[in-house]
Amino acid sequence: MIALDSSALIAYLQGESGGVPDAVEVVLAGHQACLPPVVLTEVTSDPKVGTRVLTLVAGLPLLTVGDGYWARSGELRRRVMSRGHKARLADTLIAQSCLDHDVPLLTADRDFQRFARATGLRLA
Repeated sequence: MIALDSSALIAYLQGESGGVPDAVEVVLAGHQACLPPVVLTEVTSDPKVGTRVLTLVAGLPLLTVGDGYWARSGELRRRVMSRGHKARLADTLIAQSCLDHDVPLLTADRDFQRFARATGLRLA
C-alpha cells in the first residue's frame, strides 16, 4: 500500500502530468492506494468537490487511527519543531498515520521531507 497525500491526489485530479501525478495514476491502477483520514477530510471539504472525486476517494481504503495516535502525533510534531522546522498539524497527522501503518507517502509537498528526516517516514 502507498498512502496518497492531498497534494498528490489533487495534482492527479487536475490532470497534471509527469512525476507525482503519473505516480498516483500507477498506484491507483495497481490498487495500491490508501488514504490517511486527514487527506480524506482535506479533499472532500472543498466546496467545489465533484462526484468524480467523491467516488474515487470513497473507493480507497482508509488508514485507521489506533490507540495512542494522538499522543504519538504530538510527539512527532514536537520532534520536528524542536529542530527549528514548521510542522503543520494536518501534515503531522498524515505523517503519523503513515508511520503507524508503515506505508510510504506519495506527496508533492516538500514539507514532508522534514518528517522523513526526523523519523522513519518513507516518501514515495
